[in-house]
Amino acid sequence: MARSFCRIPAHALTNRSVPLQSLWGSAAGELESRLRDSTSAADSCHILAAALQPPAAPPNHVQRAIESIVAAHGEIDLDWLIRETGISDRQFRRRCLEETGLSPKQLCRVLRFRRALELGARGLPWSLIAAEAGYFDQAHLIRDFREFTGSTPLSVFSRTTIGRLG
Repeated sequence: MARSFCRIPAHALTNRSVPLQSLWGSAAGELESRLRDSTSAADSCHILAAALQPPAAPPNHVQRAIESIVAAHGEIDLDWLIRETGISDRQFRRRCLEETGLSPKQLCRVLRFRRALELGARGLPWSLIAAEAGYFDQAHLIRDFREFTGSTPLSVFSRTTIGRLG
């Protein structure tokens, strides 16, 4: 739903901070004011959710494929999935960039990493986290942690309220 909220293709926002005013024009002022006056993170989430417009049409075949990638936490055979959409690899990549701001492979990596973060928050051993999140091995998991956070998993979790040192 981010694309309908932001009103521009997602790839135009990848790795950027964009003022809400440039996306929403004059309507941004009211939303910003309501968010400023919110009393909690939960209240802010409700305000943002209310501002989101449901998609006008049901998801198309590319959006459904992306939903499948998300549901699988990035652990999916992309070649098979792209064949199922009935479009070329190149077309799927372009459409995925428009919808998510990421290429299909990068989207899978991010989702796999998010899954590893969720599992790490539970205090599971790193070898199990790597296997459960779809990494080839623990070194692969650590490489993604370094790329996405600039730190090792141990460093990331030792700086959180979770305090996991495993």
